[in-house]
Amino acid sequence: METKNSLELFQETVYPYITPEFLAWLKDKRFFELPASTHFHGNHDGGLFQHSYEVMMFLVNATERMGISWQHERSPYIVGMFHDLCKIESYTKLLDYPSTWIYNEKQIIPGHGDKSILYLSQFMTLTEEEVYCIRFHMGPYEKWSRDQYSMAIEKYETVLWTHTADMYASKVKGI
Repeated sequence: METKNSLELFQETVYPYITPEFLAWLKDKRFFELPASTHFHGNHDGGLFQHSYEVMMFLVNATERMGISWQHERSPYIVGMFHDLCKIESYTKLLDYPSTWIYNEKQIIPGHGDKSILYLSQFMTLTEEEVYCIRFHMGPYEKWSRDQYSMAIEKYETVLWTHTADMYASKVKGI
């Protein structure tokens, strides 16, 4: 059985919802090469894509199995694949240790969910639901936003599903 590479998986699932310019930007920013973290889930080459793909597939499958309703059919694909888009400038390879990534402390734009929304909104108009799902995908791990997180879940149950998908991918699958 032939194993598909990251770009092939991406093109089969998400590519219909994005522009060629966005894909070129993702390649330029090394979205398919970067780790998802330096010490935790997906801390290896390609880990960011693998983590994002796992989150996306959880959301797509849960949507089908659980009858989850979204404002737009693309949403589980977009939210899942790009919830951690902020990480495109978060990691740098050490020159002396090419398999070792370090966290880039000198980022122009700080943040996590908000930063992902900022990058993504350069390429598409997001629904309010997509914004909330990406913004609050860290759930209660962002202590300063617990009240807002609860309000977001009350408005869109997909916020909770997005957090659940992220936790499943990182904590259960280790990606």
